[in-house]
Amino acid sequence: MIYFVTSNKGKFVEAQAIFGDLVQKNIGYNELQVDTLEEVVDFGMEEVMARLKGSVMIEDAGMFIDCLKGFPGVYSAYVQKTIGNSGILRLMEGTDNRGAAFKSVVGYAEPGMEPVVFKGELKGDIGFEPRGTGGFGYDPIFYVNGKSLAEMSLEEKNRISHRAGSMKALKQWLESRR
Repeated sequence: MIYFVTSNKGKFVEAQAIFGDLVQKNIGYNELQVDTLEEVVDFGMEEVMARLKGSVMIEDAGMFIDCLKGFPGVYSAYVQKTIGNSGILRLMEGTDNRGAAFKSVVGYAEPGMEPVVFKGELKGDIGFEPRGTGGFGYDPIFYVNGKSLAEMSLEEKNRISHRAGSMKALKQWLESRR
């Protein structure tokens, strides 16, 4: 059994669809405001490992928009809470460069081992309007091949998403150790 430390129910649902046997732990941890997702995960893993006994994982993700020089990046959760999708769309008014990427970094550790990190990335575009009712966060404005992530089923999203990529890499690594 793996403890997935997150307060984000959407992340947990996506991860559980990949792993099955996960337990969500909403214990919180300090998320440094740094330059990379890897730094956030490395720091968070130290704290989580000190507080929980057993196999633990955390995940940090961000949306990196080309015309905004990678913004909101590691600040994606804060930006989503403060200006939301409508604010992002306002920031991008008048630009045709809609390229963006979602990136995910998952950290995992067991007692007696150093944490390992797995990454995933999904390239797409920011739409001109939100579409769909599924998913969470930026999903309604993040498009892949003309379809927003919020228009996709969980299964469809988990075939291509950044989070699915990092989590599937972790799962494959765990299975290779058996």
